[in-house]
Amino acid sequence: MGFICLIIFWLGWHIGIYSMLKKAGVDNIKAMIPIYNTWEVVKLCNIPKIWFWIQLIPILGQFVSLWISIIFVMHFKKVNLVQHALTVFVPFVYLPYVGFSEKEKWYGDAALVHYHKPASREWIDAAVFAVVAATLIRTFIFEAYVIPTESMEKTLLVNDFLFVDKITFGARIPQTPISFPFVHNTMPGAPTTPSYVKWVQLDYKRLPKIRDINRNDVVVFNFPAGDTIINDPDYGSKNPYYDVLRSPEFNGDREKLKEQFPILVHPIDKTDNYIKRCVGVPGDLLQVKESQLWINGQPAFVAANAQTEYLVVTNGNPIPEDFVEDSLGISTMEATNDFRIIDGKANTYLINMTAGAAASLKKIPQVLSVTNYVENTVGYTFPNDVAHFPFSVDNFGPIRIPKKEDILSLNDSTIELYRRLITNYEHNTLDKVNGQYLLNGKPATTYIVKQNYYWMMGDNRHRSQDSRYWGYVPETHIVGRAALIWFSYNKSIRWNRLFNPIK
Repeated sequence: MGFICLIIFWLGWHIGIYSMLKKAGVDNIKAMIPIYNTWEVVKLCNIPKIWFWIQLIPILGQFVSLWISIIFVMHFKKVNLVQHALTVFVPFVYLPYVGFSEKEKWYGDAALVHYHKPASREWIDAAVFAVVAATLIRTFIFEAYVIPTESMEKTLLVNDFLFVDKITFGARIPQTPISFPFVHNTMPGAPTTPSYVKWVQLDYKRLPKIRDINRNDVVVFNFPAGDTIINDPDYGSKNPYYDVLRSPEFNGDREKLKEQFPILVHPIDKTDNYIKRCVGVPGDLLQVKESQLWINGQPAFVAANAQTEYLVVTNGNPIPEDFVEDSLGISTMEATNDFRIIDGKANTYLINMTAGAAASLKKIPQVLSVTNYVENTVGYTFPNDVAHFPFSVDNFGPIRIPKKEDILSLNDSTIELYRRLITNYEHNTLDKVNGQYLLNGKPATTYIVKQNYYWMMGDNRHRSQDSRYWGYVPETHIVGRAALIWFSYNKSIRWNRLFNPIK
């Protein structure tokens, strides 16, 4: 449907330009050649020639072409706001009308001799220019992003405002180009109303990149398991559709779930944005052992302010709360769940803190030991196949992160590692009939990977919904590199965080 709409738009626009050029006296062949015909428009309307070349730039060029069209219709004495709006929004109808209608004439420069743009139009043009310029910057250069959760604390804090660099990894051409400006996927004040329309969808394309994603970059990406959501503020990405679908209540029954909840399917570029650290790049062997991350058989990088939970055993004397609050920077409020006594063990605490805070805590006399807490509950991590992968968040793997052109074996012991990759991310059908796997309807025992994948984890390891729960992040979902904190507040401005680069 989207492709058909684009063809109608493009074809109608060119027919209109052709017919208008013919009316202006341009040679039939010159008027007919796509792209070149706008050169003739530029010459006729005395537009600086540089604008012809600028219109060849992807995305930006489409806006320039529309602006050239407006200048062209003005030379037909079409100078009011309504006529220019028709030129922008329905050029495939309006331009052919101007070109073929016997009522409309080419006046050339004479059309503008007595034209004076009213002040109201100056304001409208300025506002339109500002919206277009800001949209282009937001799409291709950098975008502002605010940290909504604690999954990256204390590297990044809730209400840190970031600039996300889109140039380094190559900016994506918008796949859902028609949407409300300056918002992501929902309308302001209406969290369940999409801010976009899906009837125009473009194929995935990226502009050239400066470099690949490096291991340990902090990356913003579209949440892979957020393609389908329960469209309710209490669910969305924080309580993912696929988790609810796997729950005992629904046990994979999509129709039953659909009967009880409103379901919304997002395009890739309109799923919620997440921010995590890329701990694994394509081809890496990843494992979590006793809460410690290992990459390719070596202990992984640990960010200076990364947090995890520790078991703290004391001699029976309490840990002073003012020391915990003031010296360690850990909230003792029950609501944060960062500092609590283990039920039934009055002298044992579970504390979420950095390695530096743990080292300081060991020095106080009432503390007997500080050890990493290990969560060994299985059954709710990727790939949701306990029989073959009895993983927990703190004892996970080993698994290999798929790389483009990897050859994957398809069998009962591996299929859940790759099912979503094959079907959702690389758009194939995968079925099992009479014990045989069918790939796009044909028997298959292997699959060749079409793109690179990444593994994302939060620095706040026991407070992060990350790849341990939903698996690989495809390169199609990468938004950009988290580059700089430009503002931060918590009740008041956190001045010490302003303009800090993100490491």
